[in-house]
Amino acid sequence: MSIQDDFKPAPPADITEAEEFAALRKRVRALLAGHVTPERLNKFDEAEEYDVELYREIGAAGLIKLDGELHGHGPKHQAQAVVLEELGAGPTSVGVSMVVQYMGVQLLHSYGNEAQQEEFLAPLHRGEAKMSFALSEPDGGTDVARAMKTRATQLADGSWSVSGQKKWIGGAMDADYLILLARTSEISRAAIDGITMFLVPRSTPGIRTEVIDTMGIRGLAQCDVYLDDVRVPEANVLGERDRGFRQVLGTLNGERLNGAAVALGIARGAMETAVGWARQRHAFGRAVGSFQGLQHSLVDASVKIESARLLLRQAAEASDAGQGTNETWSAMAKLAASDAATTTTDIGMRTMAGWGFFRGLPMQRYFRDARLYTFAPLTDEMTRNYIGEKHLGLPRSF
Repeated sequence: MSIQDDFKPAPPADITEAEEFAALRKRVRALLAGHVTPERLNKFDEAEEYDVELYREIGAAGLIKLDGELHGHGPKHQAQAVVLEELGAGPTSVGVSMVVQYMGVQLLHSYGNEAQQEEFLAPLHRGEAKMSFALSEPDGGTDVARAMKTRATQLADGSWSVSGQKKWIGGAMDADYLILLARTSEISRAAIDGITMFLVPRSTPGIRTEVIDTMGIRGLAQCDVYLDDVRVPEANVLGERDRGFRQVLGTLNGERLNGAAVALGIARGAMETAVGWARQRHAFGRAVGSFQGLQHSLVDASVKIESARLLLRQAAEASDAGQGTNETWSAMAKLAASDAATTTTDIGMRTMAGWGFFRGLPMQRYFRDARLYTFAPLTDEMTRNYIGEKHLGLPRSF
């Protein structure tokens, strides 16, 4: 019997949540149980390939559209968080991709006209199309508006010519279209103005992508995107000209929530793996989980997980209710979930010792993948700056 056969993760803790979201969680778990195995997760991570089939199944099951309407409101943040936590605990790379898809859904719901929603949002809802969000550039991540060099110039016929480079664009190599931001007016005192969003089919001439070799989230390619005189019709401007970056800022609360949900899922998956191992691995005649020092470490990590869960739930509820404090709570949830994920995966690696290094078991993947959320969608340091200013009322620190 192999070590994989011996290993059985601990069952997840009971989750007390509203009936609507408990039922949704049950649906997601049933879908994943029917499609995802440890071997499949390992296969896509090792091959560094995206699980397109699973993404299509998620869309076909209505888990992208959720409770949203094509020409009405978008899906609830609480519903998105449920889906993303479950994906984070298993097919993490698909979960990270879904954070981007939900961001596209929100932008198209908020700023797309009916024609754009029919062309771009409807297939996204069904899982028949996949988008990438092209914002970051080689010279700017956190301060990208000031550093943005990608330019869009309007031509005599009203169309646009876009040239420049984007960096760290998840899934751009096989996306159906990009939501792309480019500077359309000269930088002013308010650097966030003068930037416009465009809907750009990936097949448009002048777009070239190269994969960036990364240590984690290996089932979702991070890409350089090169844009050389890419022609975009005026009809593909998303939202208001020159105010695209301000419009994106309006979605960051949801992105923080969703990043927190995936990080929470990573932490939960790592905890289940570590506890399952600690129960079954024996040393000195007893289960290693019976040693007090190891128990204390696992308990401390578990407290971080449940604390992050409560913050995330409170933030998502407040966001769906339109409460003014939701952005601060979302920032706290992201920070707490990031800490829970990195702490739990570190303790998990120590719990499993040499077996944590084994690429046939999931702990090393959780350990690598968790590091993403220390700097995405915003660095933990910038998140602390935000909380210090907005929650504690301290002077701006940057």
